[in-house]
Amino acid sequence: MRDIHAPGMPGRRSVLLGMAGLASAALSGCMATARAHDEEVPAPEASNPVDPADPAPSRTAPAQTPDIEPHRPTPPTKQQIVAEFGSRQPREWGLQVTGTAGKSAARDIALTLDACGGPGGTGCDQQLLGTLRKLNVPATLFLNERWIQANPALTAELARDPLFELANHGFLHRPLSVNGKSAYGIAGTTDIGQVYDEVMGNQAILQDVTGHVPGFFRPGTAHCDDVAAAIARRLGVVPVSFSINGDGGATFAPATVAAEVGKARSGDIVIAHVNKPGSGTAAGLAQALPRLLGQGATFAKLGAVLPA
Repeated sequence: MRDIHAPGMPGRRSVLLGMAGLASAALSGCMATARAHDEEVPAPEASNPVDPADPAPSRTAPAQTPDIEPHRPTPPTKQQIVAEFGSRQPREWGLQVTGTAGKSAARDIALTLDACGGPGGTGCDQQLLGTLRKLNVPATLFLNERWIQANPALTAELARDPLFELANHGFLHRPLSVNGKSAYGIAGTTDIGQVYDEVMGNQAILQDVTGHVPGFFRPGTAHCDDVAAAIARRLGVVPVSFSINGDGGATFAPATVAAEVGKARSGDIVIAHVNKPGSGTAAGLAQALPRLLGQGATFAKLGAVLPA
């Protein structure tokens, strides 16, 4: 695995906790088993398509205020986490479990975009980013370590853009499980120690890139159990799910993306993907976002709508 650091990026990789051997072995296994649907969310039944001929309103989102970095205590060590959670057994598994955030209490909509990395998943949809910049729509970008490794300069660029907030999408893009559950054919973490590694490995890398401690985490496939969600919170990140599946894991056609994202209302967390430039996501969002803005919708990053 090559080093993440591009020229100008600060280096604090010593916090990776001696994970090099574990990461190398796990990464090869993850890539070997990852399917073409390594993007994370299956396609639900879609609503009626939006007519692309409808005129798009011209209203833009309000300017965003600068982010304030909250104080975050030093997280526990792996040994402390294993000792604290070792006797707990999960009771819930899925996309919405106790401890995860699927909506907010704010009037804003939170647009979240995943970059999953891995085979076929390391691209960047510049058309989509251009639409967000043109409309001044903020977004939280969940970046996986594999995607960051493939795009170090772009990651640094996104970290500097105040329109975007970078969040943790895991070290190997694995479902977060304390007992080895899988989702969509992607093997999950098998124990508490691997849960720790999946969260904290990429946490350290993102902190290197941004100079900030990420406050949010989304597991690979967005699946986790309730014990793993509690561990993530104990490590200082809020595990985030979603209430609107915007692009079905980057499989929806543009009209379907527009229809699904167009359902978003105050407090919704929308999931879509920024790492699939050949998908219908960019074109669908280019239809949906102007219409939502014209209806009075406002958008905000997760850091502005969820408690730290």
